[in-house]
Amino acid sequence: MKLHSTYFKTTFLSILTFLALSQPAFAQPIDLSLDDSIALTFKNNPALQIAAAREEQTVWAIKEAQSNKKASLDFTHIDLRSDAPHSWQPTLSSVDAYNYFSNTLTASIPLYTGGKVENSIKQAQLGQENSQLEIAATKNNLKLESRQGYYQALQSQLLLEIAKQTVADFKVHLNHVLDMFDKGVVPWHDVLQTKVKLANAENTLVKAQNDYNLAIYRLNKTMGLPLHSEINLTEPLIYQQFTLSQDDVITFGLDHRPEMRQQQTTVKIRETQVNITRSENRPKVMLKGTVAWDDTDFAGTKNEDSTAMLITQLNVFDSGNTDAKIKQAQSEVLAAKEQARQTHDDISLEISDAYLNMREAEKRISTNKVAVEEASVNFEIAQKAYSAGVDTNLDVMDAELALTQAKTNYTNSLFDYNISKARLDKAIGSN
Repeated sequence: MKLHSTYFKTTFLSILTFLALSQPAFAQPIDLSLDDSIALTFKNNPALQIAAAREEQTVWAIKEAQSNKKASLDFTHIDLRSDAPHSWQPTLSSVDAYNYFSNTLTASIPLYTGGKVENSIKQAQLGQENSQLEIAATKNNLKLESRQGYYQALQSQLLLEIAKQTVADFKVHLNHVLDMFDKGVVPWHDVLQTKVKLANAENTLVKAQNDYNLAIYRLNKTMGLPLHSEINLTEPLIYQQFTLSQDDVITFGLDHRPEMRQQQTTVKIRETQVNITRSENRPKVMLKGTVAWDDTDFAGTKNEDSTAMLITQLNVFDSGNTDAKIKQAQSEVLAAKEQARQTHDDISLEISDAYLNMREAEKRISTNKVAVEEASVNFEIAQKAYSAGVDTNLDVMDAELALTQAKTNYTNSLFDYNISKARLDKAIGSN
């Protein structure tokens, strides 16, 4: 019987050891600064890769447009069997079936296109400029998204710490009340009051913990990390003074915001399209040369002929087709200018909104900081007064809740300031 017991224990311990060794080691939390968060977002978010791929397309669009200004060379080879008479024969009657092979080299170079090629190249270059601005705009948006996620995680972390401190304070106070009750100094009513407040604080703590977890998950998603990755936020939520005036940031934003410059470039693209369309009413001059060989024997390399041509083409009458296209292109210019004006107003409003919200939060920071200091002193006084029998238990708990609210207000004002500042940086196109 003892042998079986020993065997069982040995087997059980072996299984436990195997299970322990087979478990993966827990990954260490990642130390994450705000700059790290932004860098990971840039690296892993597909929006930036999409914008970069589109910019690559514009590089080849420029090369395509430039190729239309250069010489081209075409080669044509024909293998033919026919019973139709040769073109140089006077008869139209059928002849004996024969083989015919020909080779033709055709070289051409445009000498003048009415400005079509030059404006097409310019349009492609403006398109590349717009795609580069799109990359800058995408980076601005991703940077804001990352900063918002980081600040929200910091805010949730601070609110979680406040909730934990509140629970800890109520537990200490409950022990103090129980001790005073045991001594017959306070009634059981004070104990019940404190337990209810402690239960409420613990509920708030549960919600704060959940909010913090969700904030970390959202930040991980933004950065392209596994959702449940553990991260350690290394930067505090602090106040840094912003010195520029509202007029200064609006002026800077209208000069540097990628979307504003995109609209200005789009106007130039539409104007270039007008010039491209107008080229249809101008003459085109092209130099063209051919060298041909033909023979009835493969591969048709005898009987060489060569031709050189200077070709001039002019659209004399097209029933108003080109003029209609020009009017359409001019309408696109007007639409682009109006869109640029609307973007100008939208950016000005966005900058003003972020700036004013930042200044409003800034004022609350100083007010709430003083409130935290005063609430801390008031809480200490209420505790001492209750112990001395001067104040009631409700006064102590009200003072604790006031301190918690003051800390929460201060944290939220810091968060609102930093979020508004992040939005302002994005609104003015600041790097």
